[in-house]
Amino acid sequence: MSTDEDDLQRHGFSEWSSVNADRLPVAIAYPNNTEDVSKIAQVCHKYRMPMVPYSGGSSLEANFSAPHGGLTIDFASMNKILELHESDMDVVVQPSIQWMDLNEKIKDSGLFFPVDPGPSAMIGGMVGTNCSGTNAVRYGTMKDWVINLTVVLADGRIIKTRRRPRKTSAGYNLTGLFVGSEGTLGIVTEATLKLAPIPEQTRVGVVTFPTVRDAASTAMQLIRQGILVQCVEILDEVQMDVINRAGGTGRTWKTLPTLFFKFSGTKAGVADSINLTTKLSKRNNASSFEFARDEREAHDLWSARKQSLWSMLSLREKGSEVWSTDVSVPISRLPDIIEISKKELDNLGLFASILGHIGDGNFHASILYDRSDPKELERVEKVVYDMVDRALEMEGSCTGEHGVGLGKKGSLKKELGPDTIDVMRSIKQSLDPHWLLNPGKIFDYERRA
Repeated sequence: MSTDEDDLQRHGFSEWSSVNADRLPVAIAYPNNTEDVSKIAQVCHKYRMPMVPYSGGSSLEANFSAPHGGLTIDFASMNKILELHESDMDVVVQPSIQWMDLNEKIKDSGLFFPVDPGPSAMIGGMVGTNCSGTNAVRYGTMKDWVINLTVVLADGRIIKTRRRPRKTSAGYNLTGLFVGSEGTLGIVTEATLKLAPIPEQTRVGVVTFPTVRDAASTAMQLIRQGILVQCVEILDEVQMDVINRAGGTGRTWKTLPTLFFKFSGTKAGVADSINLTTKLSKRNNASSFEFARDEREAHDLWSARKQSLWSMLSLREKGSEVWSTDVSVPISRLPDIIEISKKELDNLGLFASILGHIGDGNFHASILYDRSDPKELERVEKVVYDMVDRALEMEGSCTGEHGVGLGKKGSLKKELGPDTIDVMRSIKQSLDPHWLLNPGKIFDYERRA
């Protein structure tokens, strides 16, 4: 247990979150195993103390904040691979193992875990927000790769959501219920994850375009035509400038709207996908098409894309903060929403960029601004929430992978409506009648008549 002030601050406040709670947790618990978590939950349940699960702490919508105080449960000591089943292509892990660390430890098996959000993300938080990442266009999101979960309920009971086969029709899909629930229904202490074979070959390509609409149109058409890519990412000219200024790739890239491609598979399949993508890009006014010259450059280039948020943070001036948000729309509407959002971000007159996993309809906006300036904050909020409302008008979602947390509760109401929210609230009430698990996230408690 810890009540150190710095520890409480680290667990209750995030410099890269769009919002933060006004309170901090009162203490931090560091369990070693599922049984420890069960005992913690039993005590908290007895004394009606809120519980907030915490793994990587890299989420962006205050998902791990403590607006009602209470106890934060940090899984720092639960970061191990428990079982690796190479023949079955699955692995059992604890919640605080980083996905990159997991892949490094199992690489000799010829397998990897393909869900790849921010580099510091850990499995527990990835389950909580149903995250995705650059590989989502080919491999899907977190929900597609979780076989079963060990979960501690609010009163300390320990359940396993299902057994280990990849296919079952036995009972309710409890695994899917907990994935994306942001720790509001139960505390995940173990996860069994599917693994995929490491591709024979991987190539990284970079294509620049005169406008962000040309880039977005290319991505949409590529998916519509069924061209096989592992990743397709969009970065506007502002974000490309960030990469150059951060200096992580050892070269200077053109400051134009850019698509990053990652092609993987057999050598013949990769060559065919590259050929088709080149032709499609040229039809959409691509001004250049090039590949990383070697594996090292490919790694550095892709790392620069993965570190984009942190690169922006490193370039900010004293007193400025970053607002990072995401939305998701049907892929046919991508060019429209990105073009409009780009214009509105440019009109802010601030350091603002568009980037994201455009291959599955999800993109992000990052804005550096001065929170102490009320007028500037108001302008930024309007642009962000106009973008969210625009996505909803296009039958999209207020968040593709960041989750709801504190920051998008109002947008979730607009997206799903009161009846659907009420069904979610009923499920929460049945599993956590005293509202102790990560209270205040996704939706608020409302006493029924």
